[in-house]
Amino acid sequence: MSEAQSVPGRRRFLVGATVTIGAVGVAAIGTPFVLSMLPSARARAAGGPVEADFSKIEPGMMITQEWRGQPIWLVNRTPEMMAQLAKNTGLLSDPDSSDSEQPEYCKNINRATTEHPNLFVAVGICTHLGCSPVDKMKVGEGSGMGSDWPGGFFCPCHGSKYDMSGRVFKGMPAPLNLRIPPYSFLSSARLLVGSDKKGA
Repeated sequence: MSEAQSVPGRRRFLVGATVTIGAVGVAAIGTPFVLSMLPSARARAAGGPVEADFSKIEPGMMITQEWRGQPIWLVNRTPEMMAQLAKNTGLLSDPDSSDSEQPEYCKNINRATTEHPNLFVAVGICTHLGCSPVDKMKVGEGSGMGSDWPGGFFCPCHGSKYDMSGRVFKGMPAPLNLRIPPYSFLSSARLLVGSDKKGA
């Protein structure tokens, strides 16, 4: 008697454990192996757009939202912060964001939409080596950055500095301004990060 004949249940188990993922048949030995191949809900959603509520962000405050495993900053800039942006031009490596990444509708001094120019939306990752900068939004000594500090962000890893539009200062290790992701507004209180009106 052959081994297959002596263990009839064995053949049935192997056939019964074949599952289909998409259009591909996969023979699996045990449920844990099968489950490990199926993406989690978190993994499936990782690349999709995410909604964020910006209605409760007080002027001068920032919240962080996750998108594609990256921190996304939402900053409600004050009129004083906005007025400072034009004064920073001579201090910056790429003041017009010509070499930096942002949607076309954010390629302006505010690096924001005209719909909500005070709302700064950026990927909170330094363009040098991928570290995470910290907010130093208070002007002058209040942020511990010196009396001439105009407000912005500081990467403690290698010292790169950015203004309140995420534009990098001259002479910094970071080569580019902070990245601006595509986004659009769903209402006067909510926005969608990762998708704009053109479907980007």
